[in-house]
Amino acid sequence: MPSAYILQTYAKVSLCSERLQVVSYNKENGTEELIREIPLRELERLVLDQTVSITTPALCELLLRNIPISFIGFNGQILGGFFPPPNSHGLWRLKQYQNCLDPKSVLAYSKQLVKAKIYNQRRSLQRLSSNRKINNENDIEWLNHLLFKVASAATVDEIRGYEGASTARYFQCWATFLPQEFPFERRSNRPPLNPVNACISFGATLLYNEMTALIHLHGLDPALGFLHAPENERWSLALDLIEPFRPVIVEALALDLFSHKILNKEHFEKKNGGCYLNELGRKKFLAQYETRLERQFQSEFSGSRTTLRAQLEGCVCSFKAALEDPSKFEPFLMN
Repeated sequence: MPSAYILQTYAKVSLCSERLQVVSYNKENGTEELIREIPLRELERLVLDQTVSITTPALCELLLRNIPISFIGFNGQILGGFFPPPNSHGLWRLKQYQNCLDPKSVLAYSKQLVKAKIYNQRRSLQRLSSNRKINNENDIEWLNHLLFKVASAATVDEIRGYEGASTARYFQCWATFLPQEFPFERRSNRPPLNPVNACISFGATLLYNEMTALIHLHGLDPALGFLHAPENERWSLALDLIEPFRPVIVEALALDLFSHKILNKEHFEKKNGGCYLNELGRKKFLAQYETRLERQFQSEFSGSRTTLRAQLEGCVCSFKAALEDPSKFEPFLMN
């Protein structure tokens, strides 16, 4: 159980020996009842609904075990959380700051990230086309051509332009694989305007939060990005490092949820001018999200069995190592 999600509204989480106990109020008999126990030895992260309360002893024990805690709002956005204090990695952060201020380093990291993202977009479309016997060779060749342009780009702005162009073309093709009852005309985020955008936004938020926690735990500063320039009120490095994972985790998961009818229109609700997953929809999404991240596969690039969640942490580790030796940075590439 690497991740636990407590989405039962107004549930309470407390510590009991080596496990967390989750209780909920039963309206029928007016009593509290135990609905779940979570062994701490099996837990790596905890995500709570904004109405869930957690005791101080439970919170402290999680932090002592280096387990991050996040609170999620009704719209799927991460409201905030608690992270264990980073280790004394002052020298690593100094190297990160130096790299962030070096135009050559910023260009090199940006190229690698966007090349990996476009490669994974192209590979995803190839798989979809093969499985569903749809000819999308023009889109795949166009993305392949764009890879060469990124490799020869002279500025970060040029690379960002290629990333935007590839994503627009990729989504245009990706949308053709969706069921007719769930159309996708364009990407809308703040707020998401339809069920497909709601799933993409929710998945991206989970991925962003998970990467932010990993960067914190490895003693780096998640605010200092390269492809995404540092800005107040966002973790730019986390946005950088999740880019290659988006086609493999976020978009692939959204497509599966609709294609296999795991989600339908009853799992969404209109709020604040947008469309969001409701409580049941979030539960279904999270179950599939965890399955995808924990499923083992044989990596053609590492030559070993791994998981997408292990690859997330591996990406942070390779980035950290690359602060001393740039050749060690290895963004995720799908088989």
